[in-house]
Amino acid sequence: MRQVPCDELLNMAMNIGYQLLINGAEIYRVEESIQRILAAYDMRDCDIFAVPSCIFITVNTPEGHPFTKLKRIPSQTVNLDRLERINDLCRRICRDKPEVRQADREVRVLARRPSYRFAVQIAAYALISFSFTLFFGGKLADAACAFVCGAVIKLICHGMGRLKGNAFFTDILASAAVVLLAALMARAGLAPNSDKVIIGALMTLVPGIMITTFMRDIMAGDVLAGLIRFVESLLVAAAIAIGAGAALVVPRLLFGV
Repeated sequence: MRQVPCDELLNMAMNIGYQLLINGAEIYRVEESIQRILAAYDMRDCDIFAVPSCIFITVNTPEGHPFTKLKRIPSQTVNLDRLERINDLCRRICRDKPEVRQADREVRVLARRPSYRFAVQIAAYALISFSFTLFFGGKLADAACAFVCGAVIKLICHGMGRLKGNAFFTDILASAAVVLLAALMARAGLAPNSDKVIIGALMTLVPGIMITTFMRDIMAGDVLAGLIRFVESLLVAAAIAIGAGAALVVPRLLFGV
């Protein structure tokens, strides 16, 4: 195998690690994937350290020259389709050892891969709220109201995202909107059980995957990363509670309910 420029290899490995992390991969998966890619190109003297907000990579060339690269992770989401394709690319890189620039181009193509259309995302939020309301014992009328609330949650999250709003305040605003909307629907006689509507709709904001991921990180030995994600999940739960609790006061003041 011809000698691969260390800076090109380091950039390609970092781009893959970055895409894995921002799309919801566990910390151990990110570190192991980067390490295997570097080893596939005979760059075995390396150290990788990742946390949910940052990735550090240090490699030493055969001549003994160290190279270090750091990349900040601004935010994360969960995109299982993109994550699966990047995992597949990692396996192909380790197996076939393609030209580094070609592999880097494939990573960039996957990074630009579009997610589901906005209308589909709204429908997904609405259906999740509808289903959870029935699951928690709500009636069909409650589930129909929760369907609307779920769509409103997605609209709020999308709007705040366009404005680059803080995730904590986005959750507060979304949960408050759900409680107010459910109260109005109950006042109009559309929702027999407003509490079931609220619980079902708020399930779209509950950080279930984040909770699962922080447990897997801790069990894999990445205690720091696990604790960071644990704190993030607590903040999401606190934001939901603050928004819902604050919104409960408004219907009482306006309608006496």
